[in-house]
Amino acid sequence: MATLWNKGTSATDMVESFTVGNDRILDLRLARYDVQGSLAHIKMLESIGLLSADELTTLTEALEKIAAGIEAGEFRLEEDVEDIHSQIELLLTRELGEVGKKIHSGRSRNDQVLLDIRLFLRDEIDTVHAEVKELFGILQALSNKHKEVLLPGYTHGQLAMPSSFGLWFGAYAEALADDITLLAAARKVVNRNPLGSAAGYGNSFPLDREMTTSLLGFDTPVYNSIAAQLGRGKTEKCVASALGNIALTLNKFAADCCQYMSPNFGFIHFPDSLTTGSSIMPHKKNPDVWELVRARCNRILASENEISLLCSNLPHGYHRDFQILKDILFPVLEMMHECLQMTDYMLQNIEVNEHILDNPLYEQMFTVEEVNSLVKSGMPFRDAYKKVGLEVNEGGFHYDTKGLKASDLGHTHIGSIGNLCNEQIADLLKDE
Repeated sequence: MATLWNKGTSATDMVESFTVGNDRILDLRLARYDVQGSLAHIKMLESIGLLSADELTTLTEALEKIAAGIEAGEFRLEEDVEDIHSQIELLLTRELGEVGKKIHSGRSRNDQVLLDIRLFLRDEIDTVHAEVKELFGILQALSNKHKEVLLPGYTHGQLAMPSSFGLWFGAYAEALADDITLLAAARKVVNRNPLGSAAGYGNSFPLDREMTTSLLGFDTPVYNSIAAQLGRGKTEKCVASALGNIALTLNKFAADCCQYMSPNFGFIHFPDSLTTGSSIMPHKKNPDVWELVRARCNRILASENEISLLCSNLPHGYHRDFQILKDILFPVLEMMHECLQMTDYMLQNIEVNEHILDNPLYEQMFTVEEVNSLVKSGMPFRDAYKKVGLEVNEGGFHYDTKGLKASDLGHTHIGSIGNLCNEQIADLLKDE
């Protein structure tokens, strides 16, 4: 395989195959960002006298042509080219000759890769952010729509107290609001410019790193050149952590849906087209979508630990170990998009059971309501608790649930079934 930095020796095919790994495939996702970074880099090179104005124009036009090919899906890595950085420089050199070779002045593949990944992750975070906000809106709408429909609440897996669909849907909306906060923090870590740090120790050219920072829309440079390299792995870990928080929220929601869809519960229903059947049991309607959301979210959760283990025990500076980061994080981002989009789609088709309380099984979840009623009438709490407990033990506890709605229970404090605070929860996202 030909490399632009070849010094006269070549690796065996076995070594090349092992060291390149999946990079040729994964790097295609970075191609547009490599061009974006190069366009900013050459403007800076011209500003410090390393390119002429004519050379800048020539290189810019050629890079924009490559960018158009990437957007059209025409960009490919040639068989004997190792990565996108080499391919782009090779295309420039073929078309422009000596001018094409000047594009690499003042940078290393190390800061080039760092830059491409940060630009890529910034866009990915923005896409995830939009998807989470869309799901947040659906959950809030469902919360408001079904706020009066009571739903059994459970602790320790046992029947506990009255909940509502409004409270349930609204809870996951608020959880996503917290997740977006962490996602925004990860974006802040990502949105700093490593370009100009070269191989980790800077450069003797008078590079204008503030200029490339502005051109590429970063908040600041990563000021210290070594710190730019220290960010490799740590940046990906921050993103994986933020994705993991979202995944944990979706994982729990999927687990709830698997349980609530069971005929033993029957709290929610989906059209048959969104469930799967059994090869032997004709009555089955399996929650395969939710099971796979749950499983994929577990894989997303595991990615932060994978990245931590990959990057620990390494001294500062670049190590080839970091190449594997793309193998971990890129598929995780795809899974995150799929899980968010699928959850969104399923919720657009969810049906809630408005007659759960017709089953006398759920009368006992109103024991606390009865205790509180006795306390309001003047009985000490412990006496009221004992009285209702004895009624339960003796089979004498009954509670009229016919036509009961959430607003009938008198729950008025912040965050209760009678005071969902959905407007205040929506306000959490105003600045995100």
